[in-house]
Amino acid sequence: MLDTRVSTRRPHYNPGVSEVSGSFRSTRARRLAALLTGAALLLTACGQGKAGTAIADGDDAATYVSEKFAEQLGKLGDQFTGDRPRKSTLDRYARVDDKDSDSTITGIQLGKPPARLSTNRSKETPEEYLDSFHPAGSTVEYLKLGPVYASLAPTPWVSMPYNGDQYDECFWGGQQDVCKMVSAVTEATQSPKARAAKSAKRLDDGTVELNADITLRLFLKHRVVVFPQNLIDLMSESMQEEPIPTKITIDAQGTIKAIEMNAKIAKDGHEVEIRMHYQHQGEPTERDLPEVPPEAEVTALKTDAEVNDFYDRMGEIQGN
Repeated sequence: MLDTRVSTRRPHYNPGVSEVSGSFRSTRARRLAALLTGAALLLTACGQGKAGTAIADGDDAATYVSEKFAEQLGKLGDQFTGDRPRKSTLDRYARVDDKDSDSTITGIQLGKPPARLSTNRSKETPEEYLDSFHPAGSTVEYLKLGPVYASLAPTPWVSMPYNGDQYDECFWGGQQDVCKMVSAVTEATQSPKARAAKSAKRLDDGTVELNADITLRLFLKHRVVVFPQNLIDLMSESMQEEPIPTKITIDAQGTIKAIEMNAKIAKDGHEVEIRMHYQHQGEPTERDLPEVPPEAEVTALKTDAEVNDFYDRMGEIQGN
């Protein structure tokens, strides 16, 4: 199995190579949100073409991305930084030779101020999970410990002080991975010599589809999946220049509906396979959120020392 386990780290904690998703609250999340804004706008600009027609192809698409889309930056800043209700899933598969990881991440945001829930379920090891839940307006957040992490506390839940309201949406597990996916596409398509964009078209229903290639190198740079260094070392320089075909779909209302990244790269004696599929599932309801756990089922971590110790012990379980 590829050791890319779920994590819910805080800014003061040094993330290890097995970080995949969670509430890693850092300035990097803010940078991701800024990049995400650019990519969301990129798609909106595409939508100005005629229904059912291609907007641009090949070099024309690259020029359109780098010049025309840039004019629209800033208009969709609330796509991932507001508190609109949303429910999303991300099916994520990564493989290097015979080591792989296969999981589904769900993100739910509902209410003003929003309640947020993110879950990460391994398809290979169902007992390995950490659910992160922040009730609307609460001063604490809760983590539900899967069986693999049961030794971290005498109760099924732990709580800790919440300070996420000072960060963009990209800080939390429900949006972190899609932010990284879009930031990789943004860099690929908006660099001065960008030729990553392959096609952009508007369908009859107003949906816009953008097809682009990002390199495996950019995929690694943006930590879309965080591979252990020993596996990265197997990926040659030429392998890292190979493309990962990517499709982003945005609906007529300007909402990113889906992002797909799919590639199988075999080169220099090794093979890398990537399958990422993010889907916006519409608006959630209260039934999608758990109840606040009763005090008897919660171990309260109230000090920095207690929180640090908790994550240190989690890191030991994850092999960090």
